[in-house]
Amino acid sequence: MKELQDTFGRKFPYIRLSITDVCNFRCTYCLPQGYKKTPGDMSSFMSAKEISRLAKALSELGVCKIRLTGGEPTVRKDFFDILKNMKQNSNIPKITMTTNGYRLDKIAKQLYDAGLDGINISIDSLNRETFKNLTGHDRLSEILAGIKILQDLDFKSIKVNAVLLKDINDTEKDFETFANFIKENKIDFRFIELMETGDSKEYFKKNHVPAKIFKDYLEKNNWIYQTHGKDAGPALNYIHPEFKGKFGLIAPYSKDFCKSCNRLRITARGDLRLCLFGNTGTKIRHLLQRDNQKDELVDLIISQLHLKKASHHLELGDTGITPNLSSTGG
Repeated sequence: MKELQDTFGRKFPYIRLSITDVCNFRCTYCLPQGYKKTPGDMSSFMSAKEISRLAKALSELGVCKIRLTGGEPTVRKDFFDILKNMKQNSNIPKITMTTNGYRLDKIAKQLYDAGLDGINISIDSLNRETFKNLTGHDRLSEILAGIKILQDLDFKSIKVNAVLLKDINDTEKDFETFANFIKENKIDFRFIELMETGDSKEYFKKNHVPAKIFKDYLEKNNWIYQTHGKDAGPALNYIHPEFKGKFGLIAPYSKDFCKSCNRLRITARGDLRLCLFGNTGTKIRHLLQRDNQKDELVDLIISQLHLKKASHHLELGDTGITPNLSSTGG
């Protein structure tokens, strides 16, 4: 079997596949004014058929995990068709998704029945008013109800993500609130250090908090670092004998963060991105039009890995061509 490997020996069994740029939330750190189509951009998002062909090609490259992202992936009317097709026809063992949790209480059973293997839900605060102010939606209770439905169905992999933000969720009291949440809930809760993007330079300066403050909290409270599997994401995971859930930390500004990179990204319009903060993308959509293009597609993807750099340069303020996280699948 061919496999995805770069010139630094890193392998890539994990693909983050965006299926739409559209998001129906207005999170302050991503799309504070809501989603707006880029002026003059007439290109459409990849069709379900194109996505199906792509998934089959990726399975031949040793990919064992695809995460469906956005935007908000569930805004696509054919979301469940895409999910079911991937589960039934792609030979990818693990299909997961990232979501803002919109209507999660209504679709949780459907996600379970479709065979979804894991879900990441964005919840930046467990305080209803704070959540509403951050996202523009008063839906925290519905999202938590959706999580409860998944738990009652014995859904195995539930993760909650929060972006670490100054004066919003960065105090020891905030950390304790999340700790109480996972004490009796088998949920992986991860803080993500705020990342600068092209549209958010001022917001970043005002709201960025170093990931170290949460890491210090974990070490002070006897959380134990846990190693992770080959298709895991970039989180440093921590366990505690008194807690059912886990804590995690994604710290993109930390030294050597990119050494363990194991994932590539594909945008909703069919561009391969070697790095979330890279300066280039490679168009692969023209090779998703017919079934007999698969070998050519596989060869193109393999060839691009030689261009992957050792590291991003976020610490230097270089955000690449990413205007906001919804544009590249986060």
